[in-house]
Amino acid sequence: MHPLIDASELAELVLGPEPPTVLDVRWALTGPPGVEAYREGHVPGAVFVDLDRDLAGPPGPEGRHPLPDAARFEAAMRAAGVRRDRPVVVYDAADSTAAARAWWTLRYFGHGRVQVLNGGFRAWAEAGRPVSTDEPRPAPGDFTALPGSLPALDAEGAASLARRGVLLDARATERYRGEVEPIDPVAGHIPGALTAPTSGNVGADGRFLPAEALRERFAGLGATDAAEVGAYCGSGVTAAHQVLALALAGVPAALYVGSWSNWVADPSRPVATGD
Repeated sequence: MHPLIDASELAELVLGPEPPTVLDVRWALTGPPGVEAYREGHVPGAVFVDLDRDLAGPPGPEGRHPLPDAARFEAAMRAAGVRRDRPVVVYDAADSTAAARAWWTLRYFGHGRVQVLNGGFRAWAEAGRPVSTDEPRPAPGDFTALPGSLPALDAEGAASLARRGVLLDARATERYRGEVEPIDPVAGHIPGALTAPTSGNVGADGRFLPAEALRERFAGLGATDAAEVGAYCGSGVTAAHQVLALALAGVPAALYVGSWSNWVADPSRPVATGD
């Protein structure tokens, strides 16, 4: 199954006899709760999933958005109606940052048929597709969360990969360089990591660049299907977007879920700054 779906394809499925489970995961790190936008209008039949509550564990030494406990994630997905035998489509506002975290987490826990709405809700609305304010109460799903279906890194694994392979830092370049750090207590990056902001994965409309353009971008960083590749960010959200973009380019990659917020929780870990 291709990782992306466009608004026209989704519209046909939503109105068809066997619609997918649609999850609205609109979220912003410093913005209003995504559920507010959901209640103002969403893809018909979509169920809201909260990134902080449902797609991550409690913040702490493991990071600001660590992996959720398997049982907790399973319960959240079942409450949202996710079934083992039914495709899932996830979307956010536009650029797929939060949607990619939902895509990765579902895939990591064993759901094999997950797609991201390319361009998010903005693409859906701009295409004139129907918008609903009804909040469905889906029948409980039967999804079983089995961790390990996608590769994940811990701090030790990320440090090792930065030495022997390609570790991409998905944050803004000024955060990578250590020039600013608006969220975490220490500025800089994992030694050996390369800067590759996720903003370079999408166009102005929030849609992913064509696969060939993504392949060219990542190949310039040494991230090809012949290399061992991983990604991290501040807390494992935008890095999931990087992993999705790499998948579109045909490059398998591991996600350091704890990311920088986990890395700097241990003051003995080295920190690099500059280029």
